[in-house]
Amino acid sequence: MRVSFGLVVAAVAVFGAACQSNTVASVARLPAPQRLSYQLEPSGDPTRPVGILLAWDDVQASGVAGYRVYSRGSTADAYGLRGVTTSNTFHDNGVPHLQYFVTAVAVDGVEGDPSDAVTVNEYLQIAHPTFLTSISLDSAIHLNWDDAPFLSDSCRFKWYRVYSASYDLDLGLCGADWFLEGTTVSHEFLAAQLANGVPHCYGVSAVDILGYESLWSPLRQDTPRPDARNVLVWTYEQKQAQSGFRFWNDANGNGYGDAGELGLVQDGTRTDIDFRIRLQASDSTLWIEPIFSGTSVQVYGGAPIPDLTAIDFAPASGYGTGMLEAVPGYGYVFQIIEGSDVRYGALRVSYVGRQYLIFDWSFQTDRGNPELVPRAGLAAAAPTGSVVPGSK
Repeated sequence: MRVSFGLVVAAVAVFGAACQSNTVASVARLPAPQRLSYQLEPSGDPTRPVGILLAWDDVQASGVAGYRVYSRGSTADAYGLRGVTTSNTFHDNGVPHLQYFVTAVAVDGVEGDPSDAVTVNEYLQIAHPTFLTSISLDSAIHLNWDDAPFLSDSCRFKWYRVYSASYDLDLGLCGADWFLEGTTVSHEFLAAQLANGVPHCYGVSAVDILGYESLWSPLRQDTPRPDARNVLVWTYEQKQAQSGFRFWNDANGNGYGDAGELGLVQDGTRTDIDFRIRLQASDSTLWIEPIFSGTSVQVYGGAPIPDLTAIDFAPASGYGTGMLEAVPGYGYVFQIIEGSDVRYGALRVSYVGRQYLIFDWSFQTDRGNPELVPRAGLAAAAPTGSVVPGSK
């Protein structure tokens, strides 16, 4: 019985005895078209494809004028004429009917034998990805999921479809503006050329060689943001002009991390830098000193971290404005309050000398968003984002 795909239409012709009533017996009757097949057009909703493409072998006989395509919405309905074509393919737009068959028509109007019918069965859907992870990058998001659809039936598997939508950080919900981001045969995908600080939702489905689309993977949200590796900042006592650091200076006020606005090594005498590096002469230790009135800092986790990627989310509290010693391997998280806006930055110290400091940093331009994990492709990139609810 047809359930999801069925659309019942008025029958204008009936297959069987009624269908054959408008034909005449003839020794020149055309043979049935062979190898009728179909391919669905996925829509994102596995129960409602946007169309179906039928194809069959050309009837190799003289006097063929074209073909008639018949369909029905359920097994309880009579077949009706769906369309006429001179090609050996036929595209039926909209939610497909349950069954189709084709006949060849001679130049004198005599209709040949019917082909075998094909049945569009939604229960043939391929397996779907069971998880979806992400890594936020600079102006991009890397997506990865399990390859269960391919592994469960590699002969049927065709590719994956990746969908994206907006994400409301305050409501914790995906938007309704879903669109196709792209397709891939791999179980990973790079969504690139994204605006930093703008959250996105993602979902992935699998499609088989007949066009059947699976259910979606769990939805996931993530936010691209800039970061950098191996930044060198001198001590204030050694080179004042290169002893300060500012995570972001939104010079054009557009709210995005544009080129030349992020990760700025600046003069340590400025009051708008987030911090500067100080040398304690008594023991040659280096210290991180918050400068901007809205900047505060804390040590992340109280122990060395293997990589900047270990700092996934900024703590909600525990920040201070006092200087902190820069220790190799340790991570530091910054809370930056400017007016009513709160943003977060992070760094991991990779080297401490007597004249300068080298560190990796990341920064989230999205207001109030505590996600800080840096870009993929580096030694210890880790998943970011989170699984979220949403309506497709």
